[in-house]
Amino acid sequence: MPQKTLLLIDGFNLLSRGYFATSYGRSEEQLKNSQGVYTNALRVFFQKLFNLIEEHGITHTAVAWDVKRDETTRSQAHEFYKSQRTDLPEPLIEQYETLTHMLEGMGIAQLTVPAYEADDVIGTLAVKWAEEEEGHCFIYSNDRDLFQLLGPTVSQIINRKKEEIVYTHALFEEEFGIQSSQWVDVKALLGDRSDNIPGCPGIGEKSALPLIQEYGSIDAVYEKIEELDKKYNRYKKKLAAGKETTYVSKELSQIICEIEALEDFLFDELELSLSKETILSELNDKEVRIRLSI
Repeated sequence: MPQKTLLLIDGFNLLSRGYFATSYGRSEEQLKNSQGVYTNALRVFFQKLFNLIEEHGITHTAVAWDVKRDETTRSQAHEFYKSQRTDLPEPLIEQYETLTHMLEGMGIAQLTVPAYEADDVIGTLAVKWAEEEEGHCFIYSNDRDLFQLLGPTVSQIINRKKEEIVYTHALFEEEFGIQSSQWVDVKALLGDRSDNIPGCPGIGEKSALPLIQEYGSIDAVYEKIEELDKKYNRYKKKLAAGKETTYVSKELSQIICEIEALEDFLFDELELSLSKETILSELNDKEVRIRLSI
């Protein structure tokens, strides 16, 4: 029996990157098929999906989708969370709707859990898989927040400068000098402009990671704030002033890995049973041209 391997895809992350990468400088007509349906992001999404399945010997997969921004647990608790984001372009929304129907037709599982973001769905399933299954789990997303999920059997595939990097737990430790579970403390200090997470004002890349490398957590940093190494003297006032926003930022950055609605989830529901004929039928219907190797 082949080794089980799970692929969890951050749906909007891949779809939106595909859309913006292929729409820049092109007219609306160039992004549509002969039926007037937008397909530019669909091509990128499906090419990547089937490449990943082939390359990593995937046996189980799911595409995780976010709920609306104002419906998440984080937005309910903190109104400012992601509040600066503008509405998505209409062609992207249309392709999301087309894509969900196509994936359903192909028999590829999709998951949306009310009040939770795709990161939380991915986090819950990655942890559950590591506890219950023997095989490896790959997360596909360019969102570095997900680094906190890395473990002996959980890796993240990131696209960087036209090259794909598989971040294993070991590679992460080697590159950042901390455990993956400590990444959320780095994020607590740094914040995240794209999500409107404030972090600790005045603490940037040059100080956030070294502080966690040296002291282990934001709790330890604040417990020892008067005895911090003198090289951090210039940051003491900023750390003290930003303590509240730092802890709020950690709360917002922490991926939820225990969603009650997924407690009894069975991974059998994610097992792939792909029909090339069905896949081609779905792709051809929307004139989505990709190289299919499955």
